[in-house]
Amino acid sequence: MSRRRTGGLAALGVSAALAIAACSSGGGSSSSTTTSSVAFNTGVNSVVNPSTQKGGTLTFDNTSGPDSTDGGNTYYSFNLNFTRLYATPLTTYKSCPGSCGQQIVPALAATLGIASDGYRTWTYHLKSGVTYEDGTPVTSADVKYAVERTFDRTVLPNGPSYFSSLLAGNAATYKGPFKDKTGDLTSVTTPDSSTIVFQLNQPFADFDYVVAFPQSAPVPKAKDTGVNYQLHPLSTGPYMFQSYQLNKQYTLVPNPKWNPAWDPQVKQLASKVIVNLNVNADDIDNRLLAGDISVDQAGSGVQAAARARILSNPSLKNSSDDPVTGFMWFYYINAKVAPLNNVHCRMAIEYAANKNELQTAYGGPYGGDIASTAIPPTVNGYSKFDLYNALSMPNGDVTSAKQQLQACGQPNGFNLNIAYRSDRPREVASATALQASLAAAGIHATLKGFPASSYYGTFAGVPTYVHTHNLGLLAGGWGPDWPDAYGWGWALFDSAAIITAGNANIAEEANPAVDSLFKQLEQAATDSARVSISQQIDMQVMKDAVLLPATYNKALLYRPPDLANVFVQSYYGMYDYGTLGAKS
Repeated sequence: MSRRRTGGLAALGVSAALAIAACSSGGGSSSSTTTSSVAFNTGVNSVVNPSTQKGGTLTFDNTSGPDSTDGGNTYYSFNLNFTRLYATPLTTYKSCPGSCGQQIVPALAATLGIASDGYRTWTYHLKSGVTYEDGTPVTSADVKYAVERTFDRTVLPNGPSYFSSLLAGNAATYKGPFKDKTGDLTSVTTPDSSTIVFQLNQPFADFDYVVAFPQSAPVPKAKDTGVNYQLHPLSTGPYMFQSYQLNKQYTLVPNPKWNPAWDPQVKQLASKVIVNLNVNADDIDNRLLAGDISVDQAGSGVQAAARARILSNPSLKNSSDDPVTGFMWFYYINAKVAPLNNVHCRMAIEYAANKNELQTAYGGPYGGDIASTAIPPTVNGYSKFDLYNALSMPNGDVTSAKQQLQACGQPNGFNLNIAYRSDRPREVASATALQASLAAAGIHATLKGFPASSYYGTFAGVPTYVHTHNLGLLAGGWGPDWPDAYGWGWALFDSAAIITAGNANIAEEANPAVDSLFKQLEQAATDSARVSISQQIDMQVMKDAVLLPATYNKALLYRPPDLANVFVQSYYGMYDYGTLGAKS
């Protein structure tokens, strides 16, 4: 899902400055680090099989479909990674391995944003000459329209909600261009065809990270077909849509109008890119190991059978990487679904969960370490603590769970439903394991599976559906929107992030103390202040027991020998899809 200012580092915010400093000082790998050797984890900090050769086909398989191929309607990390092939936002992340990949750089914009009025006004000038695949020039009005259309959650339910939260003017009441045919978003202006200005309702130093989402990729109003735009979003990237069989396959081919100077972070090497959808997970692994496909698009690692094969075969293991991705797997504990509206009932779940079994479900030690906090170790502000004995009693603390059941007035336990994505085997295994461990404490769970492609937009991310179907526990995974505690946690834990569809604060955490801490974080001037505030947010969220941490994710990824320019892009937590090619 899980993401991330004028010229100098001070304007970039503390976390961005730290990432860039690491790159420039040698603290992280740079894009010039390449290797033709193959060894386990080589792709974490180096480019494997560097090549400029054009030609060949890249084939991606996925167990589901994307939430949407429309850049304005997506929040899955693998899709944020993939959309860069055809959608160019104002800013993006540098294509290089190691911590260098956390660096924010211009994409459609000529430079990073020019901030004024104490970070309340942000101005971007577009690169000159950029066109769509049909040769039509891109204008600042197209970027404004792209932002405006994201306000209609009935048409585009997915994606982050930072624009509606941060923008001034009529942003709080604006319904989007599909419903409001005459008005516009007054806080976004276009003084000329290459300039766009965002007026915020508060100082916000991280705005360059907000416009790195493909929600800022231009959309020509005359070509927008609403929900059907996903079938052929007009390309500004190296590839364009040739065909799309919904829920089955889509194919991209080179965009003949694209100029590599427009976005140096992506390449146009393959002659065709094919994405197969709704493929069985074990079949994907078998096809990957056999060399029949190039990439598992979801980027979350192989399944149990393939993992065993890889780790027991030195040749296969040498063609694999197991990066710490920056993601977490967890369960939202919804604070509105009775009896979970009582914090002690939520705490009972925290204690009862068998963390060893959850870790096993998500791939064992190669799939990640047992988690005990609401912020992962890769985020600036993390500190280690263990409120519910996840680390000291990883098989579950049934005694403490039953004490909490007494405290919440449910001494004999209670019933609830667990939501999960039924086309993701690890999530099926984790939900089944959680069901069993909760039963040991008298909490009886019924499993409710949903397709990944619509999980957030239609089910888990729709509070009314969650309430009416008593979804007390909901499986989730999250990567930071950008690599600090605000970019990690605002969408998950701030009450202002709760929306009617595509909701990411699925636990419906609405603690004024947490909201206040995020407000403080927006304007914190020093790294030590940001760290202190982040630690307070983490602790308070865990005290509120609205998140059941499972693992700090790692992903065992396999790279076929004929795949070129392969490396882990640390922001996305998987291979960089913007640079791949076929090895000569």
